[in-house]
Amino acid sequence: MTSLSDIRIAIVDDEPSIVTMLQMVLRREGFNQLYAASTCAEALDLAARVVPDIILLDIMLPDGSGLELCSKLREYGNPHILFLTAKASDLDVLRGFAMGGDDYITKPFNPLEVAARIQARIRRLEPDVPAASPVKRPDSGIYRFGRFTVNEAEGELIVEGQPVPCPAQVFQLLLHFCKHPGIVFTKTQLYDKVWGINGQGDDSTVMVHIRRIRERIEIDPGNPQLLITVRGLGYKLMKESQDR
Repeated sequence: MTSLSDIRIAIVDDEPSIVTMLQMVLRREGFNQLYAASTCAEALDLAARVVPDIILLDIMLPDGSGLELCSKLREYGNPHILFLTAKASDLDVLRGFAMGGDDYITKPFNPLEVAARIQARIRRLEPDVPAASPVKRPDSGIYRFGRFTVNEAEGELIVEGQPVPCPAQVFQLLLHFCKHPGIVFTKTQLYDKVWGINGQGDDSTVMVHIRRIRERIEIDPGNPQLLITVRGLGYKLMKESQDR
């Protein structure tokens, strides 16, 4: 099991009071490797040196936008990026996800919620190992659905034989659907099961991630045939598309 003390967290924010508050709460929760940057330039230098696992990223920074910085930070590993911002409109949230963010919290916020979301993210990355594990088949953890394949162990999405880059949270959501084909999940259920925050999240979070999945696996994302919307209920991955 991953130790919280091994998780590297970078806090990118130009408000010292927020940085201090987050560091205090995260240390109390068991996170020891905490780093801070107050500008885009400092954040890029920090990412190159430390390669953080988690990045708490403000959108409004003195020397640029955290939205534009987000894609540059992904050049250093595959961090889980959680936006912290006073920009709270639906458009701002959608832009944050579109630019590569994995999660979004608006200011003012409860720092304990930030810690809870980070811990939920870590739990989602932990493998489920039963006490007496049977011998697994060589293809265990590989899910094939017609034109695309998901390899859980390698964190890889293959579409028509070609690897397709997939942000961590998008991959986790797709993996959840692959493990439960044919089952309809509401937005609240998905937020609970994939983000792990007991259903506490706005509709746009799931909606944007669904769209990002469709952009990768569907022939026509605007007319999805694999990951469909069940009107009034939620979303499901079509079971009959799975290779037998």
